[in-house]
Amino acid sequence: MSTGKRIVFTGGSGKAGRHVIPELMKRGHQVLNLDLVPLDNPDVFVAKTLKTDLTDAGQVFNGLTTHFSMQGYMGPTIPSAPDVVIHFAAYARNMIVPDNECFKGNVLATYNVIEAACKLGVKKIIIASSETTYGVCFAQSEADYHQFPLEEDYDVDPMDSYALSKICGEKTARVPLYDAKLTKPMQTFARRFNNDIYVLRIGNVIEPHEYERDFPEYLSKPMTRKRNAWSYVDARDLGQLCDRCISKSSLGFQIFNATNTTATLRPQDLPVEKFLKENCPNTPIKRSMGETEGPLSNRKAREVLGFVEEHDWRKYVK
Repeated sequence: MSTGKRIVFTGGSGKAGRHVIPELMKRGHQVLNLDLVPLDNPDVFVAKTLKTDLTDAGQVFNGLTTHFSMQGYMGPTIPSAPDVVIHFAAYARNMIVPDNECFKGNVLATYNVIEAACKLGVKKIIIASSETTYGVCFAQSEADYHQFPLEEDYDVDPMDSYALSKICGEKTARVPLYDAKLTKPMQTFARRFNNDIYVLRIGNVIEPHEYERDFPEYLSKPMTRKRNAWSYVDARDLGQLCDRCISKSSLGFQIFNATNTTATLRPQDLPVEKFLKENCPNTPIKRSMGETEGPLSNRKAREVLGFVEEHDWRKYVK
C-alpha cells in the first residue's frame, strides 16, 4: 500500500471510477474528481467533483491547481498541483457520439491532462487505455488475435475510432518516438519531464452487481467473450492496480494490462491453452500459459507492480 497522496482523478463518475475512487480513499489517499457530472456514490461523499471540460486546456490547468474542498480556504496553503494525476475520463466506447467526436474528444482531453500535469511538475501520471487496442473488441465482422497471450508488446492494430484514440493517448505519453527516418528519438512527455507515466490497458470492467446478472451467460456461451479475450477486470481490483502504480516509482513510461488473473471459463473448458487451440486454431500461442490464466494477461502487473487479484469471479458465481 502506498502512503497517502493528493490525487486528481478525471472521469471518476464513470463505471470504473466510481469504484476506483473509494478503493483509493480506503488506502489513505485524498481525491478530487474532475468530471462533467457528480460522483454518485454514497460511500465517497467526501470526494468532491469539480465540473471540468477536459477538452479546454485552461479548465484542465485550473482543475489541477485547485483546493480539494472548501476547507482549503481555511488553511494557510495556497492551491497547488497534486502528487498524482489519474486520467480515466473519456467517451467510453464507440456510438455514444459520432466517431470523429469520440476521437477528437478523447485525444484532446488526454493531451491536455498530460501536458498540464507535466508542466505543473506532477511526477506520477496514470492514464486509461483499453483492451480494444488489441484489435478484436470493436473489429468489423469476425477477427482473430495475432497471438496468445495478449501482452504489452503486442502489435496493436484496431479498426475503430475509440481504440485509435486510446493508442494516440499512449503515444502522447510514450518515451521513444522517432523522426521520419527512424534514426533519432523525439522527446515526448515522460522523457522530456523525467516523470512516470503509466498506461493501463483496461479490460472489460465488471461492477459487483454484474457477476450474478451477466456471468452465467458468459460462462455458458464462452465464444461470446472472444472480443474481450475471455478476460475482465473487477472495478475494485482496478482500484488496487491504481494504488500499486502509485507505489511503484521510477519506471518512466510503462504499459500494463489492467485485468484480473483468471479467465472467464468454466472448469470443463479448461485448461486455457486447450480451449484456445480448439476455438482459435489460427492464432499461435507464444508461451506456456497457466491453467486458468486470462488470455489478456496481467503477468507484467503481477510481476512488476505486485498485483494480486482480490475479486476472482469464482467467488461470486456458483
